[in-house]
Amino acid sequence: MTGTGGELGARAARSRALAVLRVRSRALAVALLPAAAEVILLTGAATGQFTGQGWDTARWVVGVLAVLVLLAAAGIALVVARARPAASPTVAVSERSAPDLYRMVRELADRLDVPAPSAIALTPDCDSWLEDRTHPAHAPPVTRAHDEPAVPGARLERRLAVPAPVLVIGSPFLWWMRVAELRAVLAPVVAGTGPSAQPDIAAARRFVRGLDAAVAVADAPGRGPLTRGVYAALGRVARLLLRGCREHAALMERGVATAAAERAHAVDYGPRIAAQEQVGLAYAGWDRLLTKVALPAWRMGRWPSRLDVGVAAALTELSRRDRLADGFAARLGERPACDLLEEPGVVDEAVSLLTARLFHGGPAESGPSWAPVDWQAYPEEVVDRTWRAEAARLHRVLDSLGVSPSLDPATPDPGGPTLARVLDHLTEPAADTAPTVPAPTAPLDNEDHEAKQEDANTSGSTEADPDPATERSALLAAGLSAALAREEREESAVPPGARAQGPDSALWEDGDLPLFPLQPPRTGRELLAAHITAMICCAAVDTAGAAPALDWLDGPTLLLDGERAADLTPKVLSLIEEGDPAPLRAWLAEFGIRPEKPVRLV
Repeated sequence: MTGTGGELGARAARSRALAVLRVRSRALAVALLPAAAEVILLTGAATGQFTGQGWDTARWVVGVLAVLVLLAAAGIALVVARARPAASPTVAVSERSAPDLYRMVRELADRLDVPAPSAIALTPDCDSWLEDRTHPAHAPPVTRAHDEPAVPGARLERRLAVPAPVLVIGSPFLWWMRVAELRAVLAPVVAGTGPSAQPDIAAARRFVRGLDAAVAVADAPGRGPLTRGVYAALGRVARLLLRGCREHAALMERGVATAAAERAHAVDYGPRIAAQEQVGLAYAGWDRLLTKVALPAWRMGRWPSRLDVGVAAALTELSRRDRLADGFAARLGERPACDLLEEPGVVDEAVSLLTARLFHGGPAESGPSWAPVDWQAYPEEVVDRTWRAEAARLHRVLDSLGVSPSLDPATPDPGGPTLARVLDHLTEPAADTAPTVPAPTAPLDNEDHEAKQEDANTSGSTEADPDPATERSALLAAGLSAALAREEREESAVPPGARAQGPDSALWEDGDLPLFPLQPPRTGRELLAAHITAMICCAAVDTAGAAPALDWLDGPTLLLDGERAADLTPKVLSLIEEGDPAPLRAWLAEFGIRPEKPVRLV
C-alpha cells in the first residue's frame, strides 16, 4: 500500500471488517448457547453429578429449546446465505464488444497493482463503482458462446474461483469524456479491487449483503398467516444483526475508499482534477436530458434510442452557450471514450431502453405502443404529437365544461377546435357583466375525484390551487388535472404478466419499476399553461408555417421563421392569471397566426 493514508485506511477497513465478523460470531454463540447447556447437563448425568427428577426435567426442557434454537438458527443462516442480494440494473459489456475498454482497465489495474475487475457493465447514471456479483443468483446462465469450446471441469473451476467485482461505469461518461479523462476518473474505482480481495473484508461484505437480502425476503408480500409470522421473526433477527454491524460496515467502506483513493493518488492525478469538472457537467446535462427531452417521448410511447449521443450533444450545446465552458470545447477534438466500444450504437440503444425502464417503467422490448425514435424523427414523432394530444385534451375538457365552440362561417370547419375558443373562454369579462362560469355537464364521479386528488398530491398542488388565476382558468386547470390523472390510471392498469421480461430481469423485480420515476411537480397553473402553449403551437404549425423542433437543453420548442419562440410564456401567464388576452393576441398577429382557424388534432 502506497502512502501513510492508504495504510491507515486499509488497517481501519480490516479492523472494522473483523468487528462485523465478530457480530456474526456472537450471533452464532448465542444460537449455540442452549446446545452447550444441554451438553453440560448430559455430561453431568453421565458422571452422576446431576441426578434426580429436577435435573431430568431440566435436560428435557433445555434439550427441546436447544433443538428449536438450532433449527431456527439453521433456517436463518440458510436464508441469509441463499437470499439474492440487491444488484444494480446494468447493461453488460462483453470483452468481445469492447476489447479496448477492457485493455485500458487492465492496464490501469496493473499500474495500481490490484486485481482487474472480472467484468464491465454500464449504468444509466453519472457514477461508477465496483459491485460484487459473486452470489450464485447473480451468475450468468450456464450457456456457452458459439466460439467457446466445452472444457471438462470448467464449470467446477468457475464455482471454486471467487471473481473480482464487476466495474460499473456510468454510460454518459463514455460518450462525453475523452479516453484520458475516463481513465483518470476510473483510477480510484479500480483501485478498490485490492481491498475487495482481502478475505476479512470480502467475508464482512457478504455477511452484510446477506442480512440485507434476508430483510427483503422477510418483507415480501403474498404469504399466508403462519408463513408471514415465521418470516416476520426472521426479519426481526436480520434487522437486529444489521443494527449491530451498521456502524462498523460504514466505517469499513470509508476505510476502503480512503485506501483506494490513496493508492490511485499517483496515477493520472493531474487529469483527474480536470476530469472531475466533466463529471459535474455530465450529471447536469444527463439530468436535463432526461427531464426535458426523454420524459416527453416516454409519455408518448416512444423511447429515444440514442440517449448517450443526446447527452453529448446537449453538453456540447451547453459548452457553446456558456462562456465559462469555452475551455471544454477545445477537448472535443480528442478521442472520445465511446470509441473504446466496437459498436457504440448498439450499446447506446441497450442503455437507452434500460433508462426508460428505470425512470418511466416501460416494457423491456419494443412494440406498437413502445417504439424507438431517432433524434431526426423526434420533432415529428414526439413534439408535434405531444402538442396535438394536449390540445385535444384541452378541447375535451372544454366540452365537458359546456364551453361553446367559436363559430366562424369563413372557415371550412366552423365550430372545430380553434385557439379562439380557448382565448374567448379564458378572457376575463367586465365585472358588471361577468356571467357565471358554466358548471361541468359531466361532473366528476368519486373515482375521478380521487384521481384528481392523487394527481394533486404527487404534483405538489392542492384542491385550492395557491397560484394566481382567474375563476375560469382555475376550473379549467382542475378539469385538466382530473383528465390527465384518469388517463395515467388507465395506462398503468396493465396486468403484471403483460410486461415482457428482459435479460436483466434477474437483477431486479419488474413489479418495482420504475425504480426512479421522473415526476416533475406541476401545479394546476403550470399544467394549464402547458396545454394552452401546445394549442398555440398547433395553430402556429397549421396556419403560419411554423415547425416543431428539439432543443437539447430545453426540450420541445417551436420554430417561427427559423427562430426559436422564446417569449411566449409571459403572454400565456397573462391570459391565465389576469384573463387578459391582449399580449397574446398581439404576439399571434405579429407572426401571422390565425386563432380562428381549426387545427388538426390526434
